[in-house]
Amino acid sequence: MGPRTERALLLLGGALVVALLWAVQQLGGSAPRQFTQADIDKAVLHTLATKAIPSAQARAAEAVRKSVVMVRGADPGAKDGEPEVEEGVGTGVVIVDTGLILTNMHVAIAAKQLKVEFADGSVSPASIVGLQPEHDLAVLQAKVVPDDLQPAVLRSTADLRPGDQVVAVGFPFGIGPSASAGVVSGLKREFRSRKGERILTNLIQFDAAANPGNSGGPLVTLDGEVVGIVTAILNPTEQRVFIGIGFAVPIENAAAGVGIHPF
Repeated sequence: MGPRTERALLLLGGALVVALLWAVQQLGGSAPRQFTQADIDKAVLHTLATKAIPSAQARAAEAVRKSVVMVRGADPGAKDGEPEVEEGVGTGVVIVDTGLILTNMHVAIAAKQLKVEFADGSVSPASIVGLQPEHDLAVLQAKVVPDDLQPAVLRSTADLRPGDQVVAVGFPFGIGPSASAGVVSGLKREFRSRKGERILTNLIQFDAAANPGNSGGPLVTLDGEVVGIVTAILNPTEQRVFIGIGFAVPIENAAAGVGIHPF
């Protein structure tokens, strides 16, 4: 919902307030009053002053929140009775309400066992049902899903342009779900890992903060629609922290990997 839509709704709200006042006057038997444009503007300004309107970024994060999951890797222990050891945390996004989840391949294959935690706090074992090494993508199937599981809305990147605002949602360092906002910095980028063993192409470059744990999470427009899957950050140092350049796989590539048309 853009600024014009918000203003239209506020004007409508102001008009409704004026209409209600008129109806009350009629019921009370007082002489009808002719309301002016100034009365309507005053009602709208009162609404603006007393009602906090969520930012576009907040609405985008909320729109996708119920579709974002934490992906946890675990080592169940070599022997019975040994405690489970967590092997890593990443992010995933539900794309089909049967529990089909997109995440990064490097998140999914790093652990002996996988679990996903949904927005309602429920946890389910998950298994890998598809891999796309060329895009660093994995498709997971959750064994048990919430009754009201909400898949994300996917959106074509055909009209995506540098400068468009985007929000990344995920679990950086296991904290979250966390949201960060930025813009699309470029398109059709190439990424080579520091050790040179992995080359990814046709990527979306963005500057919304992303850190280890964001991998596999959605990159969304201000409408809350997923345009990419966060897959890598560029950092020439030994520190695995964000310095302003992140990459996401376009959702067209991701959706094709699970055999569905994304739009």
